[in-house]
Amino acid sequence: MRRISVILSILLVIVLCNMKNYVTQSNKENRNMMSEKIFYKKPKVKSEKTEIKVYKKDRILELYSDGELIGRFKIALGGSPDGNKKKEGDKKTPEGKYYICTRNGDSKFKLFLGLSYPDVKVAEIGFSQGLINKDTYNKIELAQEFKNQPPWNTPLGGEVGIHGGGANSDWTAGCIALSDEDIKIIWEYAPMKTPVEIYQ
Repeated sequence: MRRISVILSILLVIVLCNMKNYVTQSNKENRNMMSEKIFYKKPKVKSEKTEIKVYKKDRILELYSDGELIGRFKIALGGSPDGNKKKEGDKKTPEGKYYICTRNGDSKFKLFLGLSYPDVKVAEIGFSQGLINKDTYNKIELAQEFKNQPPWNTPLGGEVGIHGGGANSDWTAGCIALSDEDIKIIWEYAPMKTPVEIYQ
């Protein structure tokens, strides 16, 4: 009986030690994830191809240079961020594949990188619902084909972009906002037609 008690005590000690090591390791990994969450590392060579990925739920923008992740930045979104943008005034940030179609270095929000919203997918929905006519749909389709700026003055909304002004809380009309310092970094890597993919 005593031998069984000793064995059980030893097993209990082993289990507790393993649990302690697991908790310590988990805390360390969590701290590492937090420390790596927001960063910027300037590449040694000039970027030839840039990609931007936005994760709305996580409020994160990722910057890729020649396929390598070089920066992860905190962002703010529209005042009603859940769901995809479909019309003017809904304060939603669009989801999908876009590209930089304008660059404004004299914006009231420090710097402004315009996105190619509305795209054909939104235009199809808008046309079927009677929000836009066939002529407007054709203009949006043509703009997307040649990677130009689509019409921004339609009931579908427009003038959606990436800009400065702060990222502490969701405050925009549908744009993606960063701190003024971070938008300077993105501006450096985002020429016209830079692809931007926005996820939920």
